[in-house]
Amino acid sequence: MTAIRTRHTGFLATLHAEWTKFRTVRGWVLTMAGALLATIVVGLLGTAAPGPGGRGADASYPRGPGGEAVNDSFYFVHRTLTGDGTLTVPLRSLAGVADTGAGKTARGAQPWAKAGIIVKESLAQGAPYAALMATGAHGIRMQYDYTHDTAGPEAPQRWLRLVRSGDRLTGYASADGSRWTEVGRARLPGLARTVRAGLFATSPQAKQDTGAGAGFSPAVATGTFGRPALTGGWSRTPWRGTQVGGDAGTSGSYTDTLKGGFTRTGEGFAVTGAGDIAPVVGGPVMGVGFSVENFLVGTFAGLIAVIVVATVFITGEYRRGLLRTSMTATPRRGRVLGTKALVAGGVAGAVGLVAAAIAVPLGASGARGRGFLVFPVTTATELRVVAGTGLLCAAAAVLALGVGALLRRSGTAVALVVASLVLPFLLAVSGVLPAGAAEWLLRVTPAAGFAVQQTLPRYAQVLSVYEPSTGYFPLAPWAGLAVLCGYAALAYGLAVVRVRGRDV
Repeated sequence: MTAIRTRHTGFLATLHAEWTKFRTVRGWVLTMAGALLATIVVGLLGTAAPGPGGRGADASYPRGPGGEAVNDSFYFVHRTLTGDGTLTVPLRSLAGVADTGAGKTARGAQPWAKAGIIVKESLAQGAPYAALMATGAHGIRMQYDYTHDTAGPEAPQRWLRLVRSGDRLTGYASADGSRWTEVGRARLPGLARTVRAGLFATSPQAKQDTGAGAGFSPAVATGTFGRPALTGGWSRTPWRGTQVGGDAGTSGSYTDTLKGGFTRTGEGFAVTGAGDIAPVVGGPVMGVGFSVENFLVGTFAGLIAVIVVATVFITGEYRRGLLRTSMTATPRRGRVLGTKALVAGGVAGAVGLVAAAIAVPLGASGARGRGFLVFPVTTATELRVVAGTGLLCAAAAVLALGVGALLRRSGTAVALVVASLVLPFLLAVSGVLPAGAAEWLLRVTPAAGFAVQQTLPRYAQVLSVYEPSTGYFPLAPWAGLAVLCGYAALAYGLAVVRVRGRDV
């Protein structure tokens, strides 16, 4: 027990000594304060462009049931359904047209164009829904509440059926209208007893790859339906057409052609719509707006200051010969290096945490005040970004300390850490490298750690440009941070081996 108490006290005494060294060097303290200020100010300056104005502080994207940003724009031919019921309809065809510019159009439905049947709690954007649909190139799908997507049978299906039972909806598809295959099930907790249900069509913009990069142009989809068959608590009012959200297809050169609406076709309908029913994923289709990452661009400036201080925290003692004194007072050399890492990493982590906690709400408030849309995230995601920024700074400090202990030269160590952490990120997101090379950099270099700040989601059922130049990382947030931590642990481990193996 005595030996254990002595070791514990010795560690705390060493930690206190290293903390005292750090806080009594005014230059280090001021530089860390500067890192905090730079992270906040640079992030706010990056979003300080004059905005469109007029939207006020409530400017934002529609939110889905889970709090995610959503696109919810489609043409809807609907009636009221109270309680349980069934909607069955033959889908005769799905066609589309896109405005390719220069007065030209291209025929054919986009890969994720959609036409089918839907049950939606209300006509408000972001309201809960479940839909069964045919797509331009991905077969029959059952989708609900924007983020959920289930693939149906691969064989062509010409009939669609949605069955509501309480808050549960089940989708079926059939090739002949007699033999049915279940496509998927959805549960919409708290779904209102009275809902809107009917036929819909929508189409995301057409993606065009050019020499200057990917571009998007307006497109619409037209679904041709036979006579709907209804059972259950349907209203007796006539079918009514409504454009839910904005009609994304009316902004092209062919305004009359690229426009939502519906017409009668005998006992059925031809429904034309544009937009999408899906999560917003960022990239070009997000339009003019800001995401949480934009408010943290100052992290780069703060990290450079953190790297300098963490490096000098060890190399300065080598240069002045003070480390030999520390090692003499504390024979366990690994303990000295470990306490230095705790102090440098702890201070850097606190700087990153506080800076992110201030920059994110201030940046969002300022952007909304200037009329910009702000990409919404859940509270859990925002907390992950704020805490992750602190961990990012802490890991960078430990990496810098380890490299400094290995090289023992401040300038060389700082340059190497900055080049391995910041430079790969800037090269990847600048667009100067091919997408494959950029993703490779963000997988295998310490710059992978910036993934912890990402809030833009990626969904297979949403067409976008998922590349580093548009804000996407190839690794998940915590996986990316783990790569950086791995480099920091390696540098620290090698530094401990070197310190133990030779005179200081």
